[in-house]
Parts: sequence; C-alpha cells; structure tokens
Amino acid sequence: MPDLEEQLSDGVLRLTFNRPEAFNALNDVMADGLADLLEGARARDEVRVVVISGTGAAFSAGADISGEDAHENFDITALDRANRIVRAVVSLDKPVLAAVNGVAAGVGCSIALAADLAVAAESASFVLAFSRIGLMPDGGASATVAAAVGRARAMRMALLAEPLAARAAYDAGLVSHVAGDADFPALVDKLAARLAAGPPLAFAATKKAINAATLAGLDAALERERTGQAVLLRTADVAEGMRAFTERRRPVFRGE
Repeated sequence: MPDLEEQLSDGVLRLTFNRPEAFNALNDVMADGLADLLEGARARDEVRVVVISGTGAAFSAGADISGEDAHENFDITALDRANRIVRAVVSLDKPVLAAVNGVAAGVGCSIALAADLAVAAESASFVLAFSRIGLMPDGGASATVAAAVGRARAMRMALLAEPLAARAAYDAGLVSHVAGDADFPALVDKLAARLAAGPPLAFAATKKAINAATLAGLDAALERERTGQAVLLRTADVAEGMRAFTERRRPVFRGE
C-alpha cells in the first residue's frame, strides 16, 4: 500500500496518509506527493473539494525524525517541503478540508490548521511539538494558529507544546467542527459532499478574500520560520532533542 493514498469520487479528492505504524509521520515521498496532488488539483475540473486525513491513531505526527543521528539527515529541505504543502493548501482555488482523525503534531498540525475547514474527531488532539526537540513552529503555524486563537493561546501552544484536545480546540476557534469518534466519518462525508455540490466560483472568491484578510502575512511568516529553523537545525540543542526523541527520554537543553 502507498504511504499516501489518493481516491476521487463524486468531486471529492481524498488524500490519506497511510503510515499508521509511524503515526503517519511525513517522509519525503509523502510530502512531495501531497504537494504534487494539491498543486495539480487546480487544473482538474473533476475535483471540487480536497479532503486530507490519516489512517490509524494519528492524522500525522509531523516530520519523520526517527532513527539514529536523525539531526544529521534532517535539514532545511524538509521545511521547504512543508512550506510547499501549506502554500498549495492556501492557494488552491477549491476548498480543502482536514479530517483530523487522531493526533496532529508538528508539521502535521500545521497542515491541518492551514486547511479551510478542520473537522476533528473527539479523540483527536493538536500539538505544536517543535519545542520538544529544540525547534520553532513551522509550516506557517506561527501565522495560522495566532490568526485563529490569538497571541496568548498561540504562545502557550508553541512554547509549552501542550496537546490541545479536540473539544478545547473547537471551543478556542482552532477548528471548525468536532464530532464523536463514531459520528466523525459521517460528518466528514456530509461536509465534503456539501462542498462538492456548492458553487465553485463563489468558494474560490470567498477563500481568496478570507485568506487575504486573515493570512496576509503568511508568506512572510513562512520565510521567518525558514530562517529561524535553518539556524536552529545547526544547534546542539536540536541534536539533543532528536536523540532524546529516539531514545524516549527527556532532553537536556543547554542553549548551544
């Protein structure tokens, strides 16, 4: 089975992360494939809405930093891939719905929150886990989270890396819908069908206008994140953070 599944039916293009054994952590093939399909959806008249989801217990655990000496293999190209995905989601002239079936962490959280609608299962959670390994939020999260929930909550999520449960995320305005796990698939299908049957030109104009009003600084945010992350990736703290993640222990950061 491919790590990223594609299915088109009745105007709904479903893109599903399929690495449940790795909590759908994004590898290079998945990231490039997702970006290619999102960018290509613009020219596919048969696509009216895109749904991004995951299999298993997670939506996506974020970038794949597993394995020994991950810090030596993880570089700025991973961030460039993430930024490409987020730009493709936001610029696509068709609605993008994130069906958050489980935990959305790191850049997985960033992708979910860049979508036009985010539907969360009750058991899902959102966590900007970057600081746990000595990094800063990326994938546009420094802009999208603050735009949705304000500076104070965005700082709390980014600095403390605390998971935000689905219901709390909904109450805070971070996601558009939440449903019990049993009702979640039906709600996703209902919303996707409604969007697929809706007015595509009006949807495109609406999405462009609201994003211009709320995410006018997204490109600048992506560049700030890229610059900051490029510096952090060369630090001893990140090497320690990634080793600690692999070794399942608490990191010891020294500001180096």
